[in-house]
Amino acid sequence: MTSSPPLSPAVPVVRPAPSLRRRLSHLPGAVVTFLTLLLAGAWVFPLYWAFVTSLKPENDTVALPPTLWPTTIDFSAYTYIFENSPVVRWYLNSVVSSLIITVLVLLLSMLCAYALSQINFRGRRWLYWLILAGFMIPFQASLIPLFILVNKLGLVNDSLGLILPQLAAPVAVVIYKQFFDQIPGELGDAARIDGASEARVLFSIFLPLNWSITFSLAIVTFIAAWNNFLWPFIVMNDTAKLTIPVGITQVQSAYGVAYAKTMATAVTAAVPTIFAYLIFQRRVTEGVMATAGLKG
Repeated sequence: MTSSPPLSPAVPVVRPAPSLRRRLSHLPGAVVTFLTLLLAGAWVFPLYWAFVTSLKPENDTVALPPTLWPTTIDFSAYTYIFENSPVVRWYLNSVVSSLIITVLVLLLSMLCAYALSQINFRGRRWLYWLILAGFMIPFQASLIPLFILVNKLGLVNDSLGLILPQLAAPVAVVIYKQFFDQIPGELGDAARIDGASEARVLFSIFLPLNWSITFSLAIVTFIAAWNNFLWPFIVMNDTAKLTIPVGITQVQSAYGVAYAKTMATAVTAAVPTIFAYLIFQRRVTEGVMATAGLKG
């Protein structure tokens, strides 16, 4: 019988300490990560503050020092706005007007861009330059003459007066034109030789090739129409016809501005856009990048 050799004691493995140079190489990345988290926190804090304020009793919203979390969670602000204000009607007005604006903006921009890109007609270049000039005129500069025009047409406090001025979208026209310019003209020529009309060439050949940009523009346009405040605030006076961003300003109590109720209305108004962004965030980013590239 042979005896096994005695086990030698375990020798701890000593790993060499990372060099100072290697540790310093990670410092820029850590600083960028810290700054990114800091900026993200600064961006999220107003949303957090609005949500927390909507859950506070009205007296706690003006208490000093302010608290970051309600001492008592109170949903009475949400109950109040649904029982004492036409917030559901404001929601319906925003949904209907935003959907109509989105569909018409896409349709009109697509038709205009197709004509500028694929149809030769006199003055096409001048028309395209005129559309590009639309980038240089801010909406606020044309606000007064636009309101005078809408007033003379008798469309103040009317849904047409709310929707029509928002249909001008030079950004969408330019984006569509860029995509149509990239499509080989032989595709359209082959369809025309077979007897296809221009409408069939557009909707059966060109449009299916850029569904992605259409989808991105639809989401960005809907969110912009939903959040638009200035024009609906000026052109609509009837409380029942307001959209949700303007309706928020109408939520008051007998003692003035009710912060909890106002924040509850704001949180309620933001829910659709938050869900739309979370579900379609990649498309939203693509659309914003496309429009930002054109504006830059």
